[in-house]
Amino acid sequence: MELLHSGKVRDVYADGDDILLVASDRVSIYDVVLPTAIPDKGKILTQLSLWWFDRLSDVVPNHIISATAVPAEWAGRAVRCERLEMVMVECIARGYLAGSGLKEYEKDGAVSGVGLPGGLIEGSRLPEPIFTPTTKVAPGEGHDEFITYADVEASVGPDVAAELRRITLEVYRRGSEIAAGTGIIIADTKIELGLSGGALKLGDELLTPDSSRFWAADEWQPGGTQRYLDKQFLRDWSASLTEWDRTAPGPEIPDEVVEATRNRYVEVYERLTGDRWR
Repeated sequence: MELLHSGKVRDVYADGDDILLVASDRVSIYDVVLPTAIPDKGKILTQLSLWWFDRLSDVVPNHIISATAVPAEWAGRAVRCERLEMVMVECIARGYLAGSGLKEYEKDGAVSGVGLPGGLIEGSRLPEPIFTPTTKVAPGEGHDEFITYADVEASVGPDVAAELRRITLEVYRRGSEIAAGTGIIIADTKIELGLSGGALKLGDELLTPDSSRFWAADEWQPGGTQRYLDKQFLRDWSASLTEWDRTAPGPEIPDEVVEATRNRYVEVYERLTGDRWR
């Protein structure tokens, strides 16, 4: 087995023709891996992704070969996957205005070139979900930047671009419908897509607290910060640290913040799947 890449959260190994994707308990903020782990985070992300992959398999195929044919020490946090030729576009769907999308809207009334009505505020629901792609930048080489749909067409061709947009919006629509039944709003989500034999497949993770913004629906109120059930809670904590300049090394996370963060990961897993986390 060969280590191909150690990312901010996941380690990627080659095992013959297959890939082993191992989710750690590491957590990153502003592209900086913090020195404190969040217990069970890797297993929760892996198990929740598998749950979503199963439910959305009719929308688009995925890269999963097996969730059990992995080394025993990685049980629960690793999956055996098909090797994909990843598309170098971050595919993002937004149904609500928050985060970098809000900042982009406030700047020129659009996100990724998609014009939006005036007067929207933080947490506003958009008239309809929109596809807001960004560049895909390697770790340590800067931050992803918004690009337009025309940019995507120029990069991958009109046919692939149309499929990227269709799949991303349909994953968001179906995921949002399922989550709504559990009292969760999916404000936005990012998915990874790659090619296998000329066909697009989902890779990496799917609709997790690391790749999506989850809000408590019964507390949703446009005009301010929502009750996050995702990594945004940790981002907000780090934003209060005036002594940290958002570069490595990152700060240690206090025990109470670790516990509160883990509780949010567990809560969103249990609410979505209906199973208790063990």
